[in-house]
Amino acid sequence: MFENVSAEMLGNIYVGLLGLSVMLYAILDGYDLGVGVLIPPRTEAFRDDMIASIGPYWDANETWLVLAIGLLLIAFPEAHSEFLQTLYLPATFMLLGLILRGVAFDFRAKVVQVKKRKWDLVFKYGSLLTTLAQGYMLGIYVTGLRTDIWAQGFALLAAFGVTAAYAFIGSCWLILKTEGELQQKAYYWARRGLGVLAVGIIAVSIANLTLHDDVRALWLSAPWGYVLFAIPLASFALLALCGVLLKKLPDANGKGEWLPFFIALLVFLLCFSAFAISYYPFIIPGQMTVSEALSDANSLRFLLVGVVIVVPIILAYTAMVYKIFSGKSEKLSYY
Repeated sequence: MFENVSAEMLGNIYVGLLGLSVMLYAILDGYDLGVGVLIPPRTEAFRDDMIASIGPYWDANETWLVLAIGLLLIAFPEAHSEFLQTLYLPATFMLLGLILRGVAFDFRAKVVQVKKRKWDLVFKYGSLLTTLAQGYMLGIYVTGLRTDIWAQGFALLAAFGVTAAYAFIGSCWLILKTEGELQQKAYYWARRGLGVLAVGIIAVSIANLTLHDDVRALWLSAPWGYVLFAIPLASFALLALCGVLLKKLPDANGKGEWLPFFIALLVFLLCFSAFAISYYPFIIPGQMTVSEALSDANSLRFLLVGVVIVVPIILAYTAMVYKIFSGKSEKLSYY
């Protein structure tokens, strides 16, 4: 079926699918990780409602992480090897955090009431460990898998930046899915996270220009430079609009509650677009291009048959889940 697809086209297809998987994971699992990070230690009613707001979705959201890792292994095995050799330890911490989240989600509903808070905190700190590990890995990846002091500093900045971004989109999700006191608290969290996210975008953008000569040249050239500089400007305009909405919407009697989450989605998409434009055609920035890391073309043509079937099914399943559980969240039932 795909015998005439060239190796170059296969590389673009698979790196596009990899990018789509990572982007959807960052958005979908990003908000439920953010909700986990925001869980308050002392307010049980808030904890129950917050976990209920992500209950129908969080496990399915992680499908995109599995797909991304699978695509990286199958289509770009050399890059997969280099990535894990450098980031084996933070990847282990990320998996530990995900395991803690999964265990805590089930155990909190099974244990006696006096021990429930402990598992809620395990869910919270498992989420925090996951977000910090993902941000750290992103930072090291962007540096081209460097491990020097400068790269470590950038990775730590990225770790806190990603955590802040997840917490912001998580608070916007809570505005959309909850009511009453928790929703008012979510407005407060979103306003606090908005400023941190804006500072993070500025810091990462400036640091990014110092990492790779090719990236800096692209940002300072025409016409791509105009596009790339327009993206952070558009992001700041959207965040400014979101800041205004976060002050007005609490008194709007439920109108426009979807807008903060929608704006957060747009900001994520813009930031991801800037990242993709800046580093294409590298699969490992400054080290390895897509064509250099690409697996055997004949094998990828064969696997593409499965990809064009599986990916639309996952997309359809995801859309169906969000349609079925649209509206305000309800109490979780385990029986």
